[in-house]
Amino acid sequence: MQRILVTGGAGFIGCNFVHYIMGHSRLHVTVLDKLTYAGNRASLAGLPPERFEFVKGDICDAALVEKLTGQVDAVVHFAAESHNDNSLEEPRPFVDTNLVGTFTLIEAARKHGTRFHHISTDEVYGDLALDDPARFTEGSVYRPTSPYSATKAGSDLLVRAWVRSFGLRATISNCSNNYGPYQHVEKFIPRQITNLLDGIRPRLYGEGRNVRDWIHVEDHSSAVAAILERGRIGETYLIGADGELSNRSVVEKLLVQVGQSPDAYDLVTDRPGHDLRYAIDSGKLRRELGWTPRYGDFDAGLAATVRWYRDNEAWWRPKKAETEHKYAGQGH
Repeated sequence: MQRILVTGGAGFIGCNFVHYIMGHSRLHVTVLDKLTYAGNRASLAGLPPERFEFVKGDICDAALVEKLTGQVDAVVHFAAESHNDNSLEEPRPFVDTNLVGTFTLIEAARKHGTRFHHISTDEVYGDLALDDPARFTEGSVYRPTSPYSATKAGSDLLVRAWVRSFGLRATISNCSNNYGPYQHVEKFIPRQITNLLDGIRPRLYGEGRNVRDWIHVEDHSSAVAAILERGRIGETYLIGADGELSNRSVVEKLLVQVGQSPDAYDLVTDRPGHDLRYAIDSGKLRRELGWTPRYGDFDAGLAATVRWYRDNEAWWRPKKAETEHKYAGQGH
């Protein structure tokens, strides 16, 4: 493998993967990104031009996708509409990108016999009760609860069908909630961090009891690299770092890290269909591929993330006011 195509490589998880793979291999990386509001060309600054190419384009553009796919040995598909609140306000872009876009990519990969890795989410499995000791596994039943998770579930099923029906050389990974550098300020952790940096009091949906299984984005990147290199074709791997925490606990940790009282937050009306708990069993990935997370200590990873946003205001500041204005208009 010498050349790979990364879709959505200017987005949060995609750009971190590009930085990781270029720092840990000699691969040539082409990024295909539409540069919607969630994509940021600045997130790819400083990459060596002799091994990096950026193409602005849509994964639903069949001619462009086929051309680029024919030039690489593998496609790593990060591109997605991924924000639950946005999917509740306007579902159509989620159908277009997550379903039609994935279809366009796997058709091109099928035509060229290109290795394909599909990035997905634990949200396809729905949620778990707060007191349920179970975790999601590769055999868990799909129970999506939002337009976002439903379209991601549909994209997973498309990839699986193309493996079975057409021999697509594909793998799938479903990952828990990511945090780390370059994440858009609309997302939970960076929104809370940037609000705190701006002196704004944090707010939590409901009672803040909803639990997410957090993983540092660098650990997600290393897991995807392992699957791309050693994963078995046709298999699904769940990626998690045993980072279950309630939203309230995360906010309290952030408040302490910036020197404020851990109870200095407010509760607001919960959003519709808000999933209770996600929890990942990543045993298969660890056993088969020997992967382990680097950031086993969430507090350390969170502190590094706070430092990054504190030190990189020029990256997030241009989108902060726009994001808060949008949320105010939606009543969030």
